[in-house]
Amino acid sequence: MTAKKLCRNFLFFLFLVFLFSGCGKKGGEGKSQTYVPGETQVLVPEATGKRTLGEDPLLLDLSNVNQGYVMGILKEPGKKINLQIIGPDGVTYKYFLTQPDVFTAFPLTAGDGSYLILAFENIAEEEYASLFSESVDVTLENEFLPFLYPNQYVNFDEDSAAVELASQLSLEAQRDLDALREIYDYIVTNIVYDSRKASLVEAGYLPDIDSTLSTKTGICFDYAALMTAMLRSLGIPAKLTIGYSASIRHAWVDVYIESIGWIEHAVEFNGNEWRFLDPTFASTGRDDPAIQEYIGDGTNYTVQYFR
Repeated sequence: MTAKKLCRNFLFFLFLVFLFSGCGKKGGEGKSQTYVPGETQVLVPEATGKRTLGEDPLLLDLSNVNQGYVMGILKEPGKKINLQIIGPDGVTYKYFLTQPDVFTAFPLTAGDGSYLILAFENIAEEEYASLFSESVDVTLENEFLPFLYPNQYVNFDEDSAAVELASQLSLEAQRDLDALREIYDYIVTNIVYDSRKASLVEAGYLPDIDSTLSTKTGICFDYAALMTAMLRSLGIPAKLTIGYSASIRHAWVDVYIESIGWIEHAVEFNGNEWRFLDPTFASTGRDDPAIQEYIGDGTNYTVQYFR
């Protein structure tokens, strides 16, 4: 074994010791899934039709709100729908539907409580007309489900290349923490930040996880969505977190580790200090002390949404 590899293993051992000493936000009794090395645990959102809202041009299926999501389908081609979900935290989550005849999952990320669901139809340029509004009471089967299922932003299924890769990377990862390290290392080593795409991206952009994996390029949404999907596919709860890094729109990852709890802003320990596990900045600034210092400063991050 090389000295470099010995050093890396020793640093990660220090990381584990620090983590298992009790840092992090505990919780999670009743977690529905337990990490198993190499085993994918892809949850599949369903629209069973037991409870619905609306009809044309938008049908919402509310049958599985206790699983942490609603399903929506645009039933008329050429339409554009704005769906808004306001949870007990008071945050307004906005989604857009333009693709017809396909059910899409939208997460309920604010936990138990009353959610207000509003739908609007685009009628002219930036003008929208109200379709309906409905208050829905939600009691989650467990608090992690919104962060295990795929959704519009973290879109994957059993056949996704990212799911297969997550399985391969975690084959020898005995703990969820080991799997997190393997996935993190892969993404920050193999995915290159696409500055041109970042300059051209428009509002409403949705990550394509397998495209990011095949092209090996992406913007912050792509990095974070890919990592989130890979973790979720292994039964590891993860949040695609959207907000601001200073004044710049940004996305990163929070993750739940069974022995620790939620690691907010998902941090890593490099042997000397905590660092944010922000895959975009980590990949573009691995050898830049200024970037690494920025990642490690929590005041640089402002959370808006969890997807």
